[in-house]
Amino acid sequence: MNWSNWATVADLCTALGTLILAVATFSAVRSANLTARVAQQSLLVGLRPVLMASRQEDPTQKVNFGDDKWVRIPGGGAVGEVGDRDGTSGPDDPVYLAVALRNAGSGIAVLHGWHFYPGWYREDAHAPLDEFRWQTRDLYIPVGDIGFWQGAFREPGDPRYSSARKVIEDHQPWTVELLYGDHEGGQRCVTRFTMFPPGHMALHPDPKADLRWFASQSRHWNIDRPDPR
Repeated sequence: MNWSNWATVADLCTALGTLILAVATFSAVRSANLTARVAQQSLLVGLRPVLMASRQEDPTQKVNFGDDKWVRIPGGGAVGEVGDRDGTSGPDDPVYLAVALRNAGSGIAVLHGWHFYPGWYREDAHAPLDEFRWQTRDLYIPVGDIGFWQGAFREPGDPRYSSARKVIEDHQPWTVELLYGDHEGGQRCVTRFTMFPPGHMALHPDPKADLRWFASQSRHWNIDRPDPR
């Protein structure tokens, strides 16, 4: 075998070694990427909140609306009131709404916004995100613990003021969709809650109990990732 043949063999061996190294590098990079994705997914699951109605045995929560208006939300319930802090009701008084919640997820929940429907709303899709009202303050609900959502219609000229006031004063069902996410600002979700008067559900609670509406979640949508269904 002459010198040129040895050179050709050497070139082929070098090329083969380079190919093997490239395949090994590709496999290592692909495995590292898969490991990173799994680690990221595990991290996100650890930060993910899931809101539900609180249990009836949960303690009553006292909530302030920032204008000296206070309401008490019993476990598993919701509150809807029209009128000032002294209990009187005038033609232009605010409509106050609040729901007792429980975080069944594995991360702190931060509520961002809400959308109100008069009555029992049962459409398949949630409201467009640009139609949600943003919370005037962040509401945090710890993992495995209770918290609340609160909202109000304060201006009689608001398009939803009249319908909201009517269902509250008539003690009818009403629905609210809540937009929330984790404390890092991601994994946004929308959960729909419907509030039913006890009589609407053929239930007869203790007449001394401070319960005007039962809260029940009905639908859940993921905003930043595929839906669960």
